[in-house]
Amino acid sequence: MIDLRPHIRAGSGVWWNQAGAEPTPLVNALLEQITQIGPVRAFVGLTWNRAIAHLPAPELAVTSYGGLGDLWRLSKLGLLDIVPCHYSALPRLFAEGALPSDVGLLQVSPPDADGNCSLGIGVDYIADAIEHTPVLIAEINRRMPVTRGAPKIPLSRFAAVIETDRPLLEIPEREPDEVERRIADHVASLVRDGDTIQIGIGTLPAAVLSALESHADLGMHSGMISDAVLRLIDTGVLTGARKEIDAGTVVTGTAIGTSKLYDRVSSMPVDFRPASYTHDPVVLAGLRSFVSINSAIEVDLTGQVGAERRGNIYAGAVGGQTDFTRAASLTGARSIIALRAARKGESNIKAELEYGSVTTARTDVDFVVTEYGIAKLRGLDLAGRARQLIAVSAPEHRERLERAAHDLRS
Repeated sequence: MIDLRPHIRAGSGVWWNQAGAEPTPLVNALLEQITQIGPVRAFVGLTWNRAIAHLPAPELAVTSYGGLGDLWRLSKLGLLDIVPCHYSALPRLFAEGALPSDVGLLQVSPPDADGNCSLGIGVDYIADAIEHTPVLIAEINRRMPVTRGAPKIPLSRFAAVIETDRPLLEIPEREPDEVERRIADHVASLVRDGDTIQIGIGTLPAAVLSALESHADLGMHSGMISDAVLRLIDTGVLTGARKEIDAGTVVTGTAIGTSKLYDRVSSMPVDFRPASYTHDPVVLAGLRSFVSINSAIEVDLTGQVGAERRGNIYAGAVGGQTDFTRAASLTGARSIIALRAARKGESNIKAELEYGSVTTARTDVDFVVTEYGIAKLRGLDLAGRARQLIAVSAPEHRERLERAAHDLRS
């Protein structure tokens, strides 16, 4: 095991890659040595490393942009500090020293003939943070692919390295259920041939991508891609031929899926770019055919979206949702929010947001989609929005929502 004590000291701020690119051996070494090192503040993105949440160390203060992956467990324990920010703001926050950036732990590909390593499937905010982080410690994994567009890091830039040969962390896709398929079909009806789409990961986004298989010449510009993207590339649907910028190329920050995806990203027309590019409003403004497709925990009768909290627990994030919905609604084609009408007997369409956080403003939401249909909000007044949203809510909740809408107007 690598000894991190010469590089990480009490009071240090540390960050590391997220999702499948997480340098798990280095993170686990930090967790095992933290009592000897002393208090450390860490910035963590999406993580599936349950050691962080199951054996929380009092010396490790964890900060994130959301409660993604297993971080919701820390949130439930009151041990997760959230920085509420747009994903596009992360590069600036690292540059200003607002986020921990004394030491970076990262997973990279083996060096090429010139001694340069690729960030592989995990570029996103890491590529921007590197510029402001004096000490880098790398896990050089033989199975990390070299990807297009990913910045190259000289081997000499690392203060220490370990070498591994292990599979990248995977998140297998679950088969969508009937409700998710109905939602996906409604969403797909709003996408036109030649559009450039942004979409997240998970079962519902995968169902939407499957529902798009009869479309033509779609493009993609998204923070993340999943296995479902492979099928659209293989079937010739996702060509990017009509993209206004980066034509013929899928632009993303990270790949989150299985080995099937990871093994092919090097040979696919996919560029992995930093968050300072993927989420840049100037870049997004160049995509006039841009369609954002995002999910939510709750939506109120005016169209406000909550996608961060359930009760007092952070189970989501602002992330790139607002970056993408604003661009799609303002300078692109259309912004779409998709969600189940109800969860555990409770309506997800609500008179007012129950959990407090407004992730996306109602001004940036053009359509809300549930299994019961499509609520078209663009251009409607508040009463019209309420009528549209009630019409796509679960039938057993509509009468109550209609009474609430009447009370709100009174």
